[in-house]
Amino acid sequence: MNSLLKGVIRNGRVEVAEPIDLPEGTEVVVALGGAGLDDGPVSPDEIARVLAAMQRLRPLEIPDAVEADLKAWELQLTRHGLEYSDASSEDVFR
Repeated sequence: MNSLLKGVIRNGRVEVAEPIDLPEGTEVVVALGGAGLDDGPVSPDEIARVLAAMQRLRPLEIPDAVEADLKAWELQLTRHGLEYSDASSEDVFR
């Protein structure tokens, strides 16, 4: 069971806003700073910071030999998908 709950620390213990229906002794992980929780809309400053960081990214340089290998692998995957998609789609209409 994966659940995210928001809580606060009071007197050294985690308190959550809603009751938790888990057996006694269940292990939990506490992540600080709201990791994974929806804290609402992203601020304009945060959007600007992320966009600026994205603009500083440099394009990935792939050597020609590696690019040729990647294209050959992509072609092989495409052929495989076409070969097997035809057979499986026929079974759908039987």
